[in-house]
Amino acid sequence: MPRLTVITGSASGIGRALADQLRARGEEVVGVDLRDADVLADLATAEGRAAAVDAVRALGGGGVDALVTCAGVAEPSPLMVRINYFGTVEFVEALRPVLAASPSPRVAVIGSISGTMGNDERTRVACLAGDEEAGVARAAELTEAGRPHSIYPSTKAALAEWARRTAVAPGWADAGIALNVVAPGVVLTPMTTGLFEDPVMRELMDAAVPMPLNGYAPPEAVAAVLAFLVSEANTHVTGQVVYVDGGAEVTQRPADLF
Repeated sequence: MPRLTVITGSASGIGRALADQLRARGEEVVGVDLRDADVLADLATAEGRAAAVDAVRALGGGGVDALVTCAGVAEPSPLMVRINYFGTVEFVEALRPVLAASPSPRVAVIGSISGTMGNDERTRVACLAGDEEAGVARAAELTEAGRPHSIYPSTKAALAEWARRTAVAPGWADAGIALNVVAPGVVLTPMTTGLFEDPVMRELMDAAVPMPLNGYAPPEAVAAVLAFLVSEANTHVTGQVVYVDGGAEVTQRPADLF
């Protein structure tokens, strides 16, 4: 039987590139997105997440081998808390029992190089505490205070911390589930098109995320790393944040930081 992988955000960008790569190697894919997907769902709401989980369970016949969460938003707003963090964490946790039934279950979530940068502690702590409304409220405060750009790195930092805690928690590694984070640098996707068209934003991005190895990444480069992490070949990598960033993390953080 071919492996079955569920991908959120499958209609474009990294999610679509990964779906294409997995199908090319003969695997089955169930895509989850707002449109152009097998499962149409809004992961910004608790109802949408629950409906997506039910639909995935039905399509998978009770069995899912891998899960990759690419769904997310880049436009600064409180919606980032709902989708980037809770839309990922609640969806992954709800599918844990289905994944555990697979002989080789794998999960990969999309983080970001921005998670290593300055973030808002109150937003990050609210996310990790599982308090969605507090996180959204704090994100609204940041937006009103003219600090909306701290929301995205806060959600991605929280997601990386959640994954590292969860990867070795009961019911995960001991159930054979590998859980990792892939943290891209600047990726050429529809979500970032507007940024590249703005010369000021492009200059800021280059300063914040220098990518000495091959520059901006196509979505296929990130997808290739995800494809390995959720494959049967990955038997011992878990709890890791893998930077697919052309060297940005090394450039921006101390070389002796491991």
